[in-house]
Amino acid sequence: SKKARKALYSSFDDELVHIDEAEKRCNEEAPEKGVQLGAGEDYAESPSPFEDLPLSRRTQQGLADASFTHMTRIQAAAIPHALTRRDVLGAAKTGSGKTLAFLVPVLEILWREKWSSGLGALVISPTRELALQIFDVLRKIGQHHALSAGLLIGGKKEFNEEQGRVVHMNLLVATPGRLLQHLEQTPNFEAGYIKVLVLDEADRILDLGFSKELASILDYLPTPKQGRQTMLFSATQTKSVKDLARLSLNRPEYVAVHEAAAHATPILLEQHYCVTELDAKLDLLFSFIKAHLKAKSIVFFATCSQARFAFDCLRSLQPGVPLLCLHGKHKQAKRTATYLKFTEQSKYAVLFTTDVSARGLDFPDVDWVLQLDAPEDADSYIHRVGRTARHKAKGRALLCLLPSESQPMLEQLEERKVPPLKKLIVNPSKQLSVTSRAAAAVAQSPEMKRLAQKAFISYVRCVHLMTSKAVFSVKALPLDKFARSLGLAIVPVLPFVIDQSTEDGTGGEALRGEARAKKNVNKKLQQLKEKIKAEKLEKRARRK
Repeated sequence: SKKARKALYSSFDDELVHIDEAEKRCNEEAPEKGVQLGAGEDYAESPSPFEDLPLSRRTQQGLADASFTHMTRIQAAAIPHALTRRDVLGAAKTGSGKTLAFLVPVLEILWREKWSSGLGALVISPTRELALQIFDVLRKIGQHHALSAGLLIGGKKEFNEEQGRVVHMNLLVATPGRLLQHLEQTPNFEAGYIKVLVLDEADRILDLGFSKELASILDYLPTPKQGRQTMLFSATQTKSVKDLARLSLNRPEYVAVHEAAAHATPILLEQHYCVTELDAKLDLLFSFIKAHLKAKSIVFFATCSQARFAFDCLRSLQPGVPLLCLHGKHKQAKRTATYLKFTEQSKYAVLFTTDVSARGLDFPDVDWVLQLDAPEDADSYIHRVGRTARHKAKGRALLCLLPSESQPMLEQLEERKVPPLKKLIVNPSKQLSVTSRAAAAVAQSPEMKRLAQKAFISYVRCVHLMTSKAVFSVKALPLDKFARSLGLAIVPVLPFVIDQSTEDGTGGEALRGEARAKKNVNKKLQQLKEKIKAEKLEKRARRK
């Protein structure tokens, strides 16, 4: 409330004095360049409490209200550098507190700037769910600041409503696509004066899937020479990500508190793998669920269609624990409701999902992570298993591999400093079979048959497009058996050609590029975008 905010300072002059004092302390206590304060191997809180930092009373009270008292390693390492307005390139294991490592400096920099009008800071997240989570933390620790904050995460119906509000926001948390949509289509939305840009899960945002959107967004933002500070955070970031020339980072501080750690995954995580045939995966999944009814589990699939089919198929069998499904093809309201139900309401539940849930999301009290389909690479594995064993809690993970995937995938994990996975032997006599029931459901329901066909095609296509041909090969897949395991009597026609030219990666890359480029372009809308963009660029040119 406004009364609570005012009570933290006796007068406006009192706050101005504190701003000057905080600015002075930040400069006096600034760590030397290259120094990683609080570096360490584990998730333990650092000896430093937040109250030791030169922060505003507004931020200190927000942290206290949210029960944040001591900094984690990444926070102790990154925040002092960020408070001095240095660019920061941060890497730390999942669950180690990266969100506060950038939100605290963002609030403080806007406070010290006495920011009150226009957009001052941008936090960009690759997924809607992660953006929602960041915004929730921001509301808690920033509640005593007199700043307006907004969340931009997509949804067709909300766009017109957002256009009226977004121009009044001081701080925005957004996904790249939605942010770019407003930059291009909202006439009075101006991002040319921002002080801070944050990319969370930076490696994902910088990959090919977002590169064009990011490049377009940067056209609307001030450059570092014009006073923009940039912070990038991720769990798997490496110095190779410093191909960040397009971001024009200004001699960034590289903060990687766990870089010297023996392993890339959480210490309290038990990691297992099993080798299974493709046509046995549905049986293995059902058996796993029945064996862990009193657990909170996340199951990762390679594609949305697989997650949807398995969810509809197994839900009808009433396994004895709530099943939930979260993937990128759900509408935003559905995704948000499912995310909140799994995090807040469900003590025991199983969430069927895709890599949309692998990045940064903080699901509390997850006991198991089951990767029914192999991850794209070692970094994806690290992000997936990072949904459990968070914040000094224990957790367990099981990776299912096909015989052809086993050796090359395990070698990749070893190279990425993932500790050796313990092999689990699946006992066929104890494995429950659902194949016949799946076949019956598919035979009786045209909708289930359609879902089964989509699951089959999407999985084979996914394997076909994988870059690591040492691990993934369509030719190694028993397609007949796989189709029958989904209840399909006939192998679906694959709408793409599988031959040697695509299996060796040359044709696959072209297909990937084609898939990414597919967008519905409305000519009138495109003309409007170009007109608004030209007007904004003209304004920026006049400012220079």
